[in-house]
Amino acid sequence: MTVFKSIHATIAAAIDDLQKSGALTLSGPVPNFTAEPPREAGHGDVATNVAMVLTKLAGEPPRAVAEIIKTKLTALPTIAAVEIAGPGFINLRLDPKIWYAEMQEILNAGIRYGESAMGGREKVNVEFVSANPTGPMHAGHVRGAVLGDSLSNLLAKAGYDVTREYYFNDAGAQVDVLARTTHLRYRETLGEVIDEIPEGLYPGEYLKDVGAALAQRDGRKWLGKPESEWLAPIRQFAVDYMMKMIREDLELIGIKHDVFSNERELIENGTLEKAFKILEDKDLIYVGTLPPPKGKEMENWEPVPLTLFRSSKFGDSTDRPLKNREGRWTYLMPDIAYHYEMIRRGFLYMINVLGTDHGGYQERMRPSIAAFSDGKARLDVIFNNIVKVFRNGEPVKLSKRSGNLITLREMVEQVGAGAVRFFMLTRTPDSELDFDFAKVVEQTRDNPVFYVQYAHARCCSIMRHAAEMFTPAELSPKSLATVDVSSLNSAEELTLIKFLANWPRVVEAAAAAREPHRIAFYLMELAAVFHSLWHKGNDNASLRFIVPGDKNLTRTRLVLIKCVQTVIASGLAVMGCEPVEEMRSDKPAAA
Repeated sequence: MTVFKSIHATIAAAIDDLQKSGALTLSGPVPNFTAEPPREAGHGDVATNVAMVLTKLAGEPPRAVAEIIKTKLTALPTIAAVEIAGPGFINLRLDPKIWYAEMQEILNAGIRYGESAMGGREKVNVEFVSANPTGPMHAGHVRGAVLGDSLSNLLAKAGYDVTREYYFNDAGAQVDVLARTTHLRYRETLGEVIDEIPEGLYPGEYLKDVGAALAQRDGRKWLGKPESEWLAPIRQFAVDYMMKMIREDLELIGIKHDVFSNERELIENGTLEKAFKILEDKDLIYVGTLPPPKGKEMENWEPVPLTLFRSSKFGDSTDRPLKNREGRWTYLMPDIAYHYEMIRRGFLYMINVLGTDHGGYQERMRPSIAAFSDGKARLDVIFNNIVKVFRNGEPVKLSKRSGNLITLREMVEQVGAGAVRFFMLTRTPDSELDFDFAKVVEQTRDNPVFYVQYAHARCCSIMRHAAEMFTPAELSPKSLATVDVSSLNSAEELTLIKFLANWPRVVEAAAAAREPHRIAFYLMELAAVFHSLWHKGNDNASLRFIVPGDKNLTRTRLVLIKCVQTVIASGLAVMGCEPVEEMRSDKPAAA
């Protein structure tokens, strides 16, 4: 239980006692109230709105209710001071022993500190990356990949049962283009001179390897054969080859999906028909016409009969066509079938991570999900904006069609996997992100990757120097957890301790909001608080963490260092970044 949940429970118990004693009379059950850090540190450790939410039930003004509650809270040993502010907020200052006890929790839990049972082991499917298999992972894919994987880590830490899924379209026109380009490169490998790549095919050099691999496997088998014979087998070969490449690329930044699924399989195994039949049996399918698109002037527009899904029954702005006038599936049906399949596999909570070019996707999918699950399943869609790549301030244009790619592999080779992952979470997903190779490896406080990793490396450096004064057993987390830390009572030390104790609350809040970037923001703030305390030791030797000649004080301060190191490592684990133990000018900040 976090400090703030504990205080919340303390307040609830105090209200219950006040009701039993007759000091507070309520006309109904206690509604939800908050107990959280105040917006300004000067207002104390915990702020609660409990008096304000009870005012109607008590029939008293908020400040009057607050005064009654104050009398009870003031008498508690865990509460050092109680203040009433504004219209009836109650600000609490906690006994420092509360914070010292949390340091023991950090040391005992290690990087598992912050784990929560909030999710209740609910099954959640996180579908992310899901790039079509027509090329290697490049800068345009990386942000969604990191966002989805970090979100999965975050939800797992918050107590959810997470499945990572990659769903790709291998049934569309793009994979036919891939097959034709592979066939071209295959012929080139076997001696045909290819001057220019024909319009409409992929020009990327990476497809030479695919053609060469096909030639090695099949020899001259497909030379001179009509497209009708080679298109399907070469398409499957190219898709398999590209998916193997994509898996390997993702593993460079530590991403491994639990499930890979594809559109062609859904089509071939009849899932689209099964999903459609369910909607039909629920009387949600009919043949009708739609009005012309709003806001568009269309000459010679005529209504045509379409097979429609009654999605408006579930809050959609219009019914959606599932078959066109010729009776063929519309683009919507495979995605509807895919989510039906996830529900059939037992997922009542699904999260899709998509680019901003998929706007409106959530609204289009939710009606069918509600229909399949009788309203029990839910879908969240997280949209991530574009990444603009720079080299020393100069923009690099990306285009798979032109073959001008900055690949994921290239990014990792230049700045390190951890730096790539961390930097992708330094902005909210809906905002554009500038990724400059030079900036990412800068060793300055303006580079958040470096600043956070430097804080962890400094902690490791202190612990290495401490090994000259103490035995390994004395520096173990188990041993440090027994140290009396009551001398850590300066304002700066307590500020840092309180910030560390807020980590479990940050985890739960970020998981509830589905916002893993909050973890990066927290670590950046934590690093700033720690570095500030470090610099005070530069100005005053008595404030340094290692004090020669005073083993007791040094060991006490090492408890704080070990806690900082542990919480940073815990946060980096959620982000999928390896914590750095030593920093050198020739080493990436988060390799």
